[in-house]
Amino acid sequence: MKKTIYLIGIAASIMGGITSCTLDAEDYVTKSSENFPATTEDATQALAGIYQNLNQVSATPECSFLYAAMLASDDCLGGGGPNDLHMQSLDMLMNSKQDMTQQFWKDRYQGINRANSLLDGIGNIELAESDKNQIEGEAKFLRAFYYYELASMYGRVPLTITSQSVEPSQPTAAELWGQILQDLRDAAEIMPNTRKTDGHVDKYTAEAMLGRAWLFYTGMYCNGEDLAALTSTTYSPLTSVALPDGSTLTKDQVIGYIDDCVNNSGYSLVTSDFRNLWAYTNRFTVEDYDYTTGQGLKWVEDDNAVNPETLFAIKYNKLADWSTSIGYANNFALHFGVRGMAGVAESFPFGQGWGAGPAAPNLVNDWRSSEPNDKRRDASVSDCAAWTEQGWAFGGGGEFIQETGYLSKKWLPVAAKNGDAYSVCFENLMYGTDGWAQNSENLQLNNIHDLVLIRFADVLLMQSELKENTDGINRVRERAGLSPISSYSLQALQNERRWELAFESIRWNDIRRWHIAAAALEKQTNVKIYTNGQEDSNKAHGGGYATRYNATAGFFKIPESEVDMSNGSIAQNAGWEGSDDWLKSFSISSYSGMRRSCSPSSQTFN
Repeated sequence: MKKTIYLIGIAASIMGGITSCTLDAEDYVTKSSENFPATTEDATQALAGIYQNLNQVSATPECSFLYAAMLASDDCLGGGGPNDLHMQSLDMLMNSKQDMTQQFWKDRYQGINRANSLLDGIGNIELAESDKNQIEGEAKFLRAFYYYELASMYGRVPLTITSQSVEPSQPTAAELWGQILQDLRDAAEIMPNTRKTDGHVDKYTAEAMLGRAWLFYTGMYCNGEDLAALTSTTYSPLTSVALPDGSTLTKDQVIGYIDDCVNNSGYSLVTSDFRNLWAYTNRFTVEDYDYTTGQGLKWVEDDNAVNPETLFAIKYNKLADWSTSIGYANNFALHFGVRGMAGVAESFPFGQGWGAGPAAPNLVNDWRSSEPNDKRRDASVSDCAAWTEQGWAFGGGGEFIQETGYLSKKWLPVAAKNGDAYSVCFENLMYGTDGWAQNSENLQLNNIHDLVLIRFADVLLMQSELKENTDGINRVRERAGLSPISSYSLQALQNERRWELAFESIRWNDIRRWHIAAAALEKQTNVKIYTNGQEDSNKAHGGGYATRYNATAGFFKIPESEVDMSNGSIAQNAGWEGSDDWLKSFSISSYSGMRRSCSPSSQTFN
């Protein structure tokens, strides 16, 4: 049976913190930082509540930063059907509805408020120093991670680090990112030197996340904070950052943390085969998939085995149902699943879903040109034309927009053969038929394999980027069966990150921080696609991909309701006035017509 680990529905026992309606905080019960936590059990429950927020966004993944980062990047187009305008709007940095990502805003601030409550109250209880440091470090890590996503999504979001009632205001980017970096540094400093294998983060996860946040902030904001600076093509990253406590974090210090993670953490690359990282090599599927049969492959997470490459992941379990626990299912897999086919036989081993994020043709073409012998390309990208003999055809059996004929293999649902029939999710076979909140053949709720957020390969590439050497790059290339590179260059590093980390929602922040986003995104204009099965070319709105990026710097529209409720303390991001005008010129060839609600109660696409 799939382990539930820490994903327990007790999170609502923690006080919300900020009382302003702008941040949608709630006093879930009468507990406060004055009386909670009072015991070790309280602290454990409070921490579980903060972790639960990781899963909460899985109930409405289309509202999340992970989802937006996937579709907005040059890895993917929007996809979906004519009623899935939300997907297509994320791809083109356009607006589809008044509050199209508000649920994500609410969810992440709820997690932040829970972290603030625990951090304010942890001094109330007597704990062994190591236990206190571990709990405090995890809470600071999660608060920083939630702010990292919010700040990446919206820019200057309200900042609070207390459970006391405060009037929120927008900080400068320097203030906001300084707090994120300080939390991550503190977490790395205070947590014990012990690798966690139970789903919790550890010292080394904090070090890795510190590297990711450092690289984004020091690159993205290297020219300043105004729109012209953020969209400039000049890239000269900062080498030091002032933190709120008066200290300074330097590039050399960050290198030290990353080196510690690489050398001392116990995390390692899965060296046997890159394909073993992905769920399609699970033991119930691997020998029935032509691409993997007879090659001795085995998914590294078979039967709950610990993945040595995973530093941080969202965990899922059998408890998902159509109530508030829907987030216990990996609904990211569902959204990125194969759209509209009659059944999994046509696309085996990849299961059905909403068709979000078809892989961009320019990614596939650039990859073939740059590294023609890279095994990771076929391991990561499915060329759907190979399914023709199984009955596959363009159009998804009906309506499919921005279809490219390529899909990511990393985030898709995975089916399995069950005798002469099919199981729509391999998890139905791997984890048994008992214990599911829903029935054991539910394609929408039974995807429960981990969604990995930080891999050790990423840490190695960060190490090479920060130290400007080839050590980490070549370790990653060796696993891919490629020759080492002789000297470091930023272009080589950029390529390696693009290939290794494709479809893991990392590329979006990479191209923004390197100040190459506008040029990279513009390559998606006029590429060959299919609209409802008919050959077409990809059309952008709002003046085009580069124009929309230069107007927004890649920051999405803050939910209008949050701006309205702030009484002027929150300003809307630049570039979003009139961004929904494209809806007025609806035509199927311009990929319009979405009426999808981004709310927990809306569970199906039409």
